[in-house]
Amino acid sequence: MNPQELKQILSSGLLSFPITDFDAQGDFRPSTYAERLEWLAPYGASALFVAGGTGEFFSLTTSEYSSVVKVAVETCRGKVPILAGAGGPTRTAIAFAQEAERLGAQGILLMPHYLTEASQDGLVAHVEAICNSVKFGVVVYNRGICRLNADSVELLAARCPNLIGFKDGIGDIELMVTIRRRLGDRLTYLGGLPTAELFAAPYKALGVPVYSSAVFNFLPKLAIDFYTAIKNDDHATTGRLLDNFFLPYLEIRNKKAGYAVSIVKAGATIVGHDGGPVRTPLIDLNAEEREQLKALILAQGPQ
Repeated sequence: MNPQELKQILSSGLLSFPITDFDAQGDFRPSTYAERLEWLAPYGASALFVAGGTGEFFSLTTSEYSSVVKVAVETCRGKVPILAGAGGPTRTAIAFAQEAERLGAQGILLMPHYLTEASQDGLVAHVEAICNSVKFGVVVYNRGICRLNADSVELLAARCPNLIGFKDGIGDIELMVTIRRRLGDRLTYLGGLPTAELFAAPYKALGVPVYSSAVFNFLPKLAIDFYTAIKNDDHATTGRLLDNFFLPYLEIRNKKAGYAVSIVKAGATIVGHDGGPVRTPLIDLNAEEREQLKALILAQGPQ
């Protein structure tokens, strides 16, 4: 799949990022990971981002990363495109990107580099080097310490033909509008704020109709129903799902930093697709929080 074909796929439909399965000892568990992908694939996500933020990329060793991407590519071949997470310092990110390409992924989601701040010139050099190291498609994730401005995104789009997407995890409306108006259809634009459903309607109005859903990991039908309602401007359905699920869900998620990942793993376990514990520095939901989440999930009916 060439970058432009991938760009076209990412321009519509719901995207998601599977959790990474660990066993009780915290080691990667490929068997249930493959089963998870087989379960999710028929629900109709346009593409899956593996070993991403929700997939705990930050905790994976290089060999684990290879295993995760390999299982995903082999399991989903011919069913749904796979993009792998990549990030860290430039040479590290290049190594991850090249490994994902070697294993047959269709592209990467380029996540933030590290702790230290960087100038716009430095960020451009970083992203450009990674794009130039591979032939497949690259989606850059504007989040955390990586905050590209409109000038930088425009420059990268001119220099890097395989830079096909811009995912926003900051929520700066002025920046998003500026980039969208200036770059037009040169890139595909993805909503990437945590629990993206909360921002789906306003982002659609900005010209960003596509987003990635974490809830798809355990309530795939509900996630697709919500996306369809957003697409069709079905305000009654989006309002009902926001009130009955997403807003109460946020109350649990917001109790502790890092719960944006932990609550998804808890949800997967509750619906019978146990992904194991999260890895430190994240922590799992406590018993009371799991019961609150279980009641909320059960109220949504069968998936």
